[in-house]
Amino acid sequence: MTGRAPATGRHRARRRFGQHFLEPRWAERVVDAIAPQPDQTFLEIGPGTGAITRPLAQRAGAVVAVEIDRDLAARLRDEAIPTLRVVEGDVLSLDLAGLGLPGGTRVAGNLPYNISSPVLFRLLDVQRQHDLFADATLMLQREVADRIVARPGGRDYGPLAIHVALAAEPVRLMTLPPGAFRPVPEVTSTLLRLTFLPPERRPDLPPGFDEVVRALFSSRRKMVANGLRGPAARAGVPVADVLARAGIPPTVRPETLTPGQLLTLAASLHRTA
Repeated sequence: MTGRAPATGRHRARRRFGQHFLEPRWAERVVDAIAPQPDQTFLEIGPGTGAITRPLAQRAGAVVAVEIDRDLAARLRDEAIPTLRVVEGDVLSLDLAGLGLPGGTRVAGNLPYNISSPVLFRLLDVQRQHDLFADATLMLQREVADRIVARPGGRDYGPLAIHVALAAEPVRLMTLPPGAFRPVPEVTSTLLRLTFLPPERRPDLPPGFDEVVRALFSSRRKMVANGLRGPAARAGVPVADVLARAGIPPTVRPETLTPGQLLTLAASLHRTA
């Protein structure tokens, strides 16, 4: 959620929504980093009290803001900003493809820390199905950003980095201290941009890919042969056959496998079955 409460009164942050409102001077820096253009449409996740929403609406062609807090949604709607449409709802369950957004829509938002990973996976899923977004500029807890940009072999490398790497190119834009928000969180935040890959550069996910990744990274420091036992048993195929087909030694650790190797492994499991 973003922003300072309107002149009618300061909105008290609601813990159940993970609300931390961005201070105006930081909102200006964030919007400058987003660099909205007059011909662009934005989907804003969690506009809050509108510190980012208003300048976005001034500089972009259109903003569709999804807000779960009905009081904040009503306040923004009452401002009757011509280029702003406020949608009350939960971004995790809302039909984003049904909002009438044009192709090439840009996404912006300050994701509540408690649901940032599910929201990211939701955006990736919508993009994979509908190819709707050009990019997403998001404020995240720094540790989540570390997990997104992590590379194979690093301690933060895991399912989030893998799924993002197969769909987008992530770049850190800015670090925001706890004091940039009210109430002040206990963590540092990162402004991160995901530039989504065009369909021709985005590989298809083979059947069972999610299952394979989850199984391997639930025991990331064990040998890949051990982590693959569950999926292979459910598929009714020997682990050794799957690994041989994929060209992956049984003794390597899952955390060293590239996204491409994991795609090959999941595809090999499916073909072997």
